[in-house]
Amino acid sequence: MKLDRVIAVRTKKTIYRDGDRCVKVFNVPYSKAAIFNEASNHVRLEETGLSIPKVLEVTNLDGKWAIVTEYIHGKTMEQLMAEHPENKTTYYRTFADLQNTIHKKDCPYLYRLKDELNQKISVSELDATTRFDLHNRLETMAKGTAICHGDFCLSNVILSEDGIYYTIDWTLASCGNPLADVAQTYIMLWINSGYADAELYLELYCSESHEDKENVYAWLPIIGAAMSVRRPLQERTVLLECVNSQDFKNHMKNYFNK
Repeated sequence: MKLDRVIAVRTKKTIYRDGDRCVKVFNVPYSKAAIFNEASNHVRLEETGLSIPKVLEVTNLDGKWAIVTEYIHGKTMEQLMAEHPENKTTYYRTFADLQNTIHKKDCPYLYRLKDELNQKISVSELDATTRFDLHNRLETMAKGTAICHGDFCLSNVILSEDGIYYTIDWTLASCGNPLADVAQTYIMLWINSGYADAELYLELYCSESHEDKENVYAWLPIIGAAMSVRRPLQERTVLLECVNSQDFKNHMKNYFNK
């Protein structure tokens, strides 16, 4: 195996290209059980019929575990949008439609999103009273059984050379309420692309799925608290401020309008 091209570097892992294969190498120490669980979940997601790279093997490279998948030749939606800003609305409509297609599928063997959110809220830097309130709020939200990507962003959607959109990086996939997944995408778009882009995406998603935007907004403090656990310091600080404000959306809007 020739790992001569780094595609991305993430916390505890490095992703390489090896010809027509993509090799995700996990740093030591990394739970062997977690590696095989991720690969197993990916295979189960393949069986839903979604357009995702196929798992080819799980292997060990110089003492480090690695998951090998197909390499998709093409451009990410982030790249396409940068190259053709005049087509932004069209790209966002496709992006929202792809996510809605994912949410129409279910895969019962995935980790439950509510359990994951509860765990992350518990270890967040929020005070005990706020954590207690968020746990209670989460319990009132509908559970849902939809596939939730967990990191559905423009850089994780690739238009292949043969015209097929693929969704990659399913590490955080779970089953739960799709609006929680939408809220996560909405927040990340706001941080990375701005309020206008986030609102455009949300409008298009809700139009396609016949959902109410207010129901997505209700998830923002819960998702913001969970996201704060794994974000860089600056983003974490903003997210925690927004959760503590008791008015997540408006506080975030005011913060970025400073």
